[in-house]
Amino acid sequence: MRTAERRERLRATATERGLDAVLVTNLLNVRYLTGFTGSNGALLLRADGSDLFGTDGRYTTQAGTQVPDVELLVDRATVPALAQEAVRGGAGRIGFESHEVTVDGLAQLQRVLADAAAGGTVPELVSVRRAVEALRAVKDDGEVEALRRACAVADRALAELAAEGALRPGRTELQVGRELDARMLALGAEAPSFETIVAAGANSAIPHHRPDATELRAGDLLKLDFGATVDGYHSDMTRTVVLGHAADWQREVYELVAAAQAAGRAALAVGTDVVAVDAASRDVITAAGHGEHFSHGLGHGVGLEIHEAPGIGPSGAGTLAAGMAVTVEPGVYLPGHGGVRIEDTLVVTADAPELLTLTSKELLVL
Repeated sequence: MRTAERRERLRATATERGLDAVLVTNLLNVRYLTGFTGSNGALLLRADGSDLFGTDGRYTTQAGTQVPDVELLVDRATVPALAQEAVRGGAGRIGFESHEVTVDGLAQLQRVLADAAAGGTVPELVSVRRAVEALRAVKDDGEVEALRRACAVADRALAELAAEGALRPGRTELQVGRELDARMLALGAEAPSFETIVAAGANSAIPHHRPDATELRAGDLLKLDFGATVDGYHSDMTRTVVLGHAADWQREVYELVAAAQAAGRAALAVGTDVVAVDAASRDVITAAGHGEHFSHGLGHGVGLEIHEAPGIGPSGAGTLAAGMAVTVEPGVYLPGHGGVRIEDTLVVTADAPELLTLTSKELLVL
C-alpha cells in the first residue's frame, strides 16, 4: 500500500531526529499516511514499526476498511489515548505537529504524559514541524492521476458553460459561479476546490474578489478562478475572457500576462530555486512597467490542500523536485479598469513539466 510506504518515509525522518514516536494529528496528514477520511483520527507512528491508529466508535467500521494494516485503538479521547500508549511503549522522545497543536492542547498533552509516566521519566515532546507536509510536496503516481482527473473535471465544466452561452452579459457573478460549481459536481467532483472566483469588469482587478450581484456587461474582462476536488485532491485554474469586443488595452495586458505565464511554466525544472521560478515570470511583467500591478506570488503546491508546499514567490524557499504539483498564476491588475490572471496546474518532471489544466490560453472573446 502507498500509505505504508509513506509511513516508512516518515519513520526514517523520525529515526534521523532521534524520535521514538511521532503523534500525527492533522487530519489531512493522517489521511495521507493511513487512507482514513473520517473527522476524528490520529496516528501514533513508532520507530519500531508498531504503529497505532486511533479514532472513536463512530468510525470503527470505516477504520477497519480504510486502515486495515495498522492496529486500531478506539477511544473518544483519541489523542490522549495514543499519548498514553506511547508512554506505555517506553517512548522517551515523542514528535508532535506543533503547527497544529494549540497552546491548550499542548498543555493537555503534557499533563497526559506526566500522568501516564506515574512519577517516572516524562517523555520529551519534540516538534517535527511540517515533516509530513514536506513528504506530501512530492506526489506519487496515484496522486498525480487524481490531480489529472480533478483538472479534467474543471476543464470540461468551463468548456460546457462557455459552449452553452452561460458566460454572457446580463448574468451576475454569483449566477455564473454557482453554475460553474454545480457543473463540476455533476461531472464527478466531490466539491469545488475553494470558493470559486468570478470577477467581471473592474472587479477583475481584485485578485481574490468574491462573486456578488455585479452583472456581466459587454466589453468586460471576466476572470474565473476555480477548481474541482476529486478523491481529496484539488485542481486550480484561472482563465480570463472578454465579453463582446476586446479593447486594445485588454489585449495588451492579456498578451503580457500570457508571456509571463509561459516564462514561469518554462522555468519549472528539477533543482530550480522557487524564487528563480517566480522571477522568470515576474521579470516579464516588471520589464513592461507593470511590476506594481502583480501583487502576489507566482504559485503554490496543490494536492490534499489547495495551498500547500512549495510556495513559489519572492520569499519562497527551496528547490523544485520531480513529482511536485504546482500552479503558475501571474496577473496584472489595474484598479478601476480590470485585471488578467492566467493559471495552470502542472507537475514537475525530469523533462518538461506536465500540464494538467488543458483549457486553451488563447484570449477567448465571447
